[in-house]
Amino acid sequence: MRLDKFLKVSRLIKRRTVANEVSDMGRVLVNNTCAKPAKQIKENDIITIEYANRTVKAKVIKVPTGNVSIQEAPTLYELID
Repeated sequence: MRLDKFLKVSRLIKRRTVANEVSDMGRVLVNNTCAKPAKQIKENDIITIEYANRTVKAKVIKVPTGNVSIQEAPTLYELID
C-alpha cells in the first residue's frame, strides 16, 4: 500500500491530499529515510511524521487491502515514544 493511502486509512493524517503535501515537504520519514507519497509500506516499517509542534512515531502492524472502519484504524499501527 502507498504511504499516502496508509496515512489516510490509518487516520494518522485526515486526508490523502494532506498526506501527499506533508510527504512532499519531507516531513514524513519511513525507517529514518525521507519518503515520497508513493513509497510502498510494509509491516514493521517505522513511520515518523513531523508536525509543527510535535513528532509522531508509529510502527506499522498491519497493512490493509482496502478501506477500514474508524474502530479498526488504530489496530493498524502502534505508537512509539
